[in-house]
Amino acid sequence: MKSFFLLFALLVIVSCAAGKERKYTGSTPANTVLRSFLNISLTDSIDFIRWELSIDNNHYTLNCSYGISKPNTNGFMNGGALIRVNGSAIKENHYLRLQNENKTLYLLEVNNDLLHVLNDDKSLLPGTDGWAYTLNSLDAHPSDQFNIVAKQAILKDSMIFMGRTPCGVPGVIEPGKLCYKLKWYIVLYAKTKTNQPLGYRILGTAWRREGGRTGTWKIITGKNGRTIYQLNEQNGNRTLYLLKLDDNVVIFTDANGKLLVGNQDFSYTLSRK
Repeated sequence: MKSFFLLFALLVIVSCAAGKERKYTGSTPANTVLRSFLNISLTDSIDFIRWELSIDNNHYTLNCSYGISKPNTNGFMNGGALIRVNGSAIKENHYLRLQNENKTLYLLEVNNDLLHVLNDDKSLLPGTDGWAYTLNSLDAHPSDQFNIVAKQAILKDSMIFMGRTPCGVPGVIEPGKLCYKLKWYIVLYAKTKTNQPLGYRILGTAWRREGGRTGTWKIITGKNGRTIYQLNEQNGNRTLYLLKLDDNVVIFTDANGKLLVGNQDFSYTLSRK
C-alpha cells in the first residue's frame, strides 16, 4: 500500500511539473520574419513589438503590442495596435517551433529563462541599437545553464556590439541611483594576424559625461567550452562579461557566469553592428 501511494505521489509531481505554464516577455524589432508570422503588413511603420508569450505543454498563446515608440516613454504612439495568436508549440531539442496556421516561427531556448527569435534557417536574429530578439522569463531563476556551443571567433580588426539593456549589469550603476536603461556601444579591437584581442572602448549611458571607457579584453573559455569576452578597465575597478551566443549576438553575465534576464522593455543581449 505504501508503494502505491508513493508511486501515486510521484506521478502527481511529474504531472504538475510537466504542465507548468511558462511565460516570457520582451520587446523586439519588427523584421519581416515576425511580420509574416503575425500577419502584420510589411509596409506599416513599426519601431518595435512587445511580447507576452505563454507556453503550456504543446500549446502557446501570444499577445503582441506594436507600433511607433512614444518618445520618453516605454509605450507606443496612440497606444499602438494589438494582435493575439495561438497554436501548437513543439519542442525539438532546444528549439521551439510555433505554428500560426500555415506560418512557422522558430525560437531557441538559450536556457530556462531566455528564448531567442530565429531566422527561417534557425540562425539567431541580431537586433538593433534599440531592441534585441531575446525574450525573458517572468519567473526567472538566473543560472549559468547554456544550451549553445558557440564557435571560436575569428577576429576582425574591430567588432562593434550595441543595444540597450536594463540597469542590472553588475558594477555599472551605483546602488540606489535612478536608472531606467543603459545604452551600449562597445568596440573590441583585435590583432588580425595573430587573432588576439587588443583594447576596447565603451560609449553609452553610464560614461556619457566622461567620453566613454577604455581597457583591455580577452577571450576566456568557460564551462562546457563556452566563449566569454572579458572586459577589464585600465584601473582594474570593473570587469564586464559578455557570453558569445554566435558571431553576431552576445549577452551579459555576472562574474559567476549566470546569464542576466531582462524585462518587458529590454534584454541583456547586444547585437553586432
